[in-house]
Amino acid sequence: MLRLLSLLQTHRYWPGQELAGRLEVSERTLRRDVDRLRELGYPVDAGRGVGGGYQLRSGAAMPPLLLDDEEAVAIAVGLQAAAGGAVAGMEEPAVRALAKVASVMPPRLRRRVEALRTYTVPAALGGEPAIDAAALTVIALACRDDERLRFGYRARDGERTTRTVEPHRLVSRGRRWYLVAWDVERHDWRTFRVDRLADPEPTGTRFRQRELPGGDAAEFVRERIAAIPTRYQVEVLLRAPAAEVEPGARPWATVEPVDDRSCRLLMNTDTLHWPTMLLTTLNRDFEVVRPAELRDHLRATAELLLRSGGA
Repeated sequence: MLRLLSLLQTHRYWPGQELAGRLEVSERTLRRDVDRLRELGYPVDAGRGVGGGYQLRSGAAMPPLLLDDEEAVAIAVGLQAAAGGAVAGMEEPAVRALAKVASVMPPRLRRRVEALRTYTVPAALGGEPAIDAAALTVIALACRDDERLRFGYRARDGERTTRTVEPHRLVSRGRRWYLVAWDVERHDWRTFRVDRLADPEPTGTRFRQRELPGGDAAEFVRERIAAIPTRYQVEVLLRAPAAEVEPGARPWATVEPVDDRSCRLLMNTDTLHWPTMLLTTLNRDFEVVRPAELRDHLRATAELLLRSGGA
């Protein structure tokens, strides 16, 4: 049946006699196996009479697929790229799919995927650190399997520690990934930036998932990031509706509506380069409320651009 499914997934029309010959079975056995595939949810059309045959058509749900070696490697590599932010909005589904593919991939194919990952250098945008897709896969599997995880971690101040956690969810914010987990030794919920995490390793110890405060992992990460003390608290009034500004501002800033024609942009940052770049990208009239240093930085940037442009 698996060989039959593999042939049908080429989506060509197979004459019954030819298909039975390829499988080295009788046409009666072929009909029985086709009926079994239908019972499993595979929509197989059959043509009757002389020259009748079979073809797999698109159904209402996604059935399990059979992949050859090259297809499996191509899918894994593509998912790694998507997990790293190559396709906006696809990061989290890509990690879930990559975890499923990796968990059933034979060792010889894992080695090929690992070689491609090791010797391919991604170009991170905006100075963001490159994300290790292999680490994401290990973490995602630990979240799925409710298995404790151990890893090295470099904190914001540079301190290095070894952590043992009960992983809950991976959360993507822009081109950064965060792990929400219960820290076993600190007896509290924590968020960990995945790019600061080293050598994640499942411990083999299972656990029962705890209830996350608020129940929303993405909101939990957002609140934790907002609570981190930063050098600058930026507030800017933009002369544009919040609905027009928000898609371009996420996830680096929060947008609050003021009225139908204006909104407030809020951002915590250690450098003024980021709000300067974001305001330039949004291309809307604005007024800086705070900090005063941002006005000076914008003025200096404008003068530099004017000089460089020959004005």
